[in-house]
Amino acid sequence: MSDGLFDQFKTWYEKRHDYARAWKQKTGGQVAATLCTYTPEELLIAADMLPVRVLGSHETQNVTEPHIFGMFCPFCRDSLAQGLLGRYDYAEGVTLTQSCMQYRQTFASWRDHVPTVKWDYYLPMPNEVQSQFAKRAHYAEVKKFRAFLEGVIGKPIADGRIDEAIEVINENRRLLKELFDYRKQTDPKATGLEALYASLTAQFIDKREHNEQLKKVLAALPGRQMNRDEGVRLMTIGSENDDCAFMAMIESVGCTIVIDDQCSGTRYFWNEAKPGGDPIQAIADRYCDRPACPTKDYPVHTRFDHVLSLAKEYNARAAIFLQQKFCDPHEADYPDLKQHLEDNGIPTLFLEFDISNPLGPLRVRVEAFLETLSEEELF
Repeated sequence: MSDGLFDQFKTWYEKRHDYARAWKQKTGGQVAATLCTYTPEELLIAADMLPVRVLGSHETQNVTEPHIFGMFCPFCRDSLAQGLLGRYDYAEGVTLTQSCMQYRQTFASWRDHVPTVKWDYYLPMPNEVQSQFAKRAHYAEVKKFRAFLEGVIGKPIADGRIDEAIEVINENRRLLKELFDYRKQTDPKATGLEALYASLTAQFIDKREHNEQLKKVLAALPGRQMNRDEGVRLMTIGSENDDCAFMAMIESVGCTIVIDDQCSGTRYFWNEAKPGGDPIQAIADRYCDRPACPTKDYPVHTRFDHVLSLAKEYNARAAIFLQQKFCDPHEADYPDLKQHLEDNGIPTLFLEFDISNPLGPLRVRVEAFLETLSEEELF
């Protein structure tokens, strides 16, 4: 039975549009719909905007076919549907930082066909972030984004304002990491579902308000009694995942998700910007240095060892790949990353996600995987 400790995060997640509208009415500020976690939120916050990451609804829809191919990933199609259906009609702006080709088409269709959009910005970013020229190139693009936002709000954005935004977001990253650290423990003080609610809501709630709620939760965690068997400790890997019903199901069958490598979780907040000096440089460097998405992880696959180190640090017994159907970047990574983990003693299971997911069949596959793990431990 829930003790209610994470209820605020759950409510924010379920009523995220209500929250954004209330924030807008209270502050008079603009809302910017963001289509990727590489978007430099620091500049949006410094411009007194609320960055709101676009999520899907996991509902069937028939509005995107005239805009993007049905073979594009479900998250692209579901995200676009939310714009076309008016769910984000409170957002004046929409912005995307260069990631995958499919999501770029989502952005283009959103920009052209969502009538409430007043401004849009596509932020180029080097895909080869390992290049010696990447940070210099990204610095120039982030600087242009700053100038664009100054035009939108009609006044300069001072360095001091950007420094303040960097500190607020860095604090959020530190608090989330502190929360995730509790998952290293035996019988973790937070479940995977609860951690997902916390990390997802950080992507569309006012960061200062989110920080205060995280502090309340962290103050209560040391004395928390979970009264549940942790079961098999699992890691999740892969594309975007905000399917909370799936996470609840998976933790109901004898396991606990203790860590992830997903943009809905750790990749979003894992590293901080390093303040001091030019704040634009600090921001540009931070996004180049963050744990890489597959679209930016070459020629060397840096994320393979990062994923393995997370699995070991959080004592994950096995890993589940949560793959958005037709997600080319993650599909290209999967065979080699699967081999890398299994060669190092981490068994894996591959599950393919669509806009809505059949929990019954997925449950059967997870239970079969857990049964296989228990049989292996007997020999």
